[in-house]
Amino acid sequence: MRIQQFLAAFLFAALVIPGADGQSIALPVQKIDYRVPGVYDIRFPQANRLTGYLGMRYDQNLENRLLKIDEKGILEGFRLRPGKQPWIGEHAGKYLEAAAHTWMVTKDPELKIRMDRIFNALIQTQLPDGYLGTYLPRNYWTSWDVWVHKYDLVGLLAYYKATGNTKALDAAVKAGNLLVTQFGDGTGQKDILKAGTHVGMAATSVIDPMTDLYQWTGDRRYLDFCRYIVRAYDHAGGPAIIRTLLKEQQVNKVANGKAYEMLSNLVGIVKLYRLTGETSLLKAAQYAFDDIVSKRLFITGTTSDHEHFMPDHVLKADTAAHMGEGCVTTTWIQFSMQLFAISGDLKYYNEIERAVYNHLLAAENPVTGCVSYYTPLMGEKPYRCHITCCLSSIPRGIALIPALNYGNLHNRPTLLLYEAATIKDQVRSSEGRMMPVTFLISSEFPERGRATVKLILPSAGRFALQLRSPVWAKGFKVVAGGRTYTGRPDELVTIDRQWSKENTISVSFDVPVQVLSGGNSYPGHVAIQRGPQVLSADQSLNPSFVLANTLFKAPPRVQLQPAGTVLPTEWVGRQAYTATFATAANTIQPVVLVPYAEAGQTGGNVNVWLAAGN
Repeated sequence: MRIQQFLAAFLFAALVIPGADGQSIALPVQKIDYRVPGVYDIRFPQANRLTGYLGMRYDQNLENRLLKIDEKGILEGFRLRPGKQPWIGEHAGKYLEAAAHTWMVTKDPELKIRMDRIFNALIQTQLPDGYLGTYLPRNYWTSWDVWVHKYDLVGLLAYYKATGNTKALDAAVKAGNLLVTQFGDGTGQKDILKAGTHVGMAATSVIDPMTDLYQWTGDRRYLDFCRYIVRAYDHAGGPAIIRTLLKEQQVNKVANGKAYEMLSNLVGIVKLYRLTGETSLLKAAQYAFDDIVSKRLFITGTTSDHEHFMPDHVLKADTAAHMGEGCVTTTWIQFSMQLFAISGDLKYYNEIERAVYNHLLAAENPVTGCVSYYTPLMGEKPYRCHITCCLSSIPRGIALIPALNYGNLHNRPTLLLYEAATIKDQVRSSEGRMMPVTFLISSEFPERGRATVKLILPSAGRFALQLRSPVWAKGFKVVAGGRTYTGRPDELVTIDRQWSKENTISVSFDVPVQVLSGGNSYPGHVAIQRGPQVLSADQSLNPSFVLANTLFKAPPRVQLQPAGTVLPTEWVGRQAYTATFATAANTIQPVVLVPYAEAGQTGGNVNVWLAAGN
């Protein structure tokens, strides 16, 4: 699939890109910059065509999900109010966000036709006062009405950013103006806490796109509205998100612990910090992140049990636990991206990588494009194609992937993942001139830790290139210009040199295998991780014995042998490994393991945690 452009979510200079018909498209310009600049520029390069493993999954998301969306189903709640379910209106906005981001990369003509049709149908249902919900007047601003408007704003602003269609911004402004009028501390205004579920957090999460609307328009009322939401957190009966996090430093102590809604608020809280510089906002968000990672994060990079944050280290991972809500996974990635942008601290990026390679991709079947609402580590992944919040959210997460492998960190171009790709960008030379640069990356990752980067310039120039040595990697080595550079795990390797017009950079590293303990939730169990990928035994690939009834001896380490030939013809993916375990009965049992992100695609039970006694 042809990929041409992926452009900025937060770009503050005018841009022009070629359209699908070869004509120039002038992209809109945000009017307000962040007061607290980031050290990682969430600005996607001129082109970023992923052609390896992640590129395959990205294209499958387009072909099997975004191009097969039930248009009638996601729009009927607006066309025939009231909708069939309270939150039916969120799906149109979520779709527009995923589709707009993907179209900015692919310029796929069929996707453009579809998202234009959905956009035009949506704005035609907006009432003169700006209302764009799915309720009848007697039920306005109850239940999930503000939440629906939140995703209207998300989708409309993403569509505006991608296309420059001012009708999208006009519709967003009308909806934003209505919210500002309806809610606040003024006479006759409503309390936003009473307009949403989960201690008000569903409604207050509109803080996220309202910060964006302020940046696009410069209208101070939207920033003031976000400040009002922060004050409302501490109203009687409110969620007290910031106050509780500053005091308790635990997310499960906040309100009712509802993960998706809380993380949605935290994304907006971090953006508001970047607009205002109010350090308490950032500190609360940092406490939340650290608490989740240390006590509430599954090894596959997601969180939540029955959609809530659980007590410390309670990480039940079977189907009964309803673990890893897909909306939580995507919002966790967005939250981590915001914190990484502010600090450049690789601890935030490490969690992005973990989530993408594992739970995000695991939630979408690569064969059908269907999505599992909850994606267990043990049992059957319940893939479904009917409209749910997670079926709309997982594609949004996958649409972010081209933003994650490369970027500008500390004003230096930085390779963060070693996926095969073609990347085009602009870099600033040490003399201060802007230079177009192309990176042609051929890679054997994730199967092997080898990649070759062709760096191409129109003329020679000096600048510093950074390469991330992954936190899990061993023996990281880069060879460029006849010199060898080495990196320790979880650091950046900097190559500051005079580059020729054409350069070859060789990257190599070991992809180690780790044996992970089951911890408090799965004592006497182990899981196998290879590089960033958690592996799983798929029962359909191990038909000779029942995985759930087999007790292995706990291995101190595991040797993996390639076993791709055992994969069935219809299997999507090339990675399969055989690990030989000793059983409790003193027999030897080979076990076929595949990446958790691919396990269960043909209906076989997944088995990440293997019973392993002494």
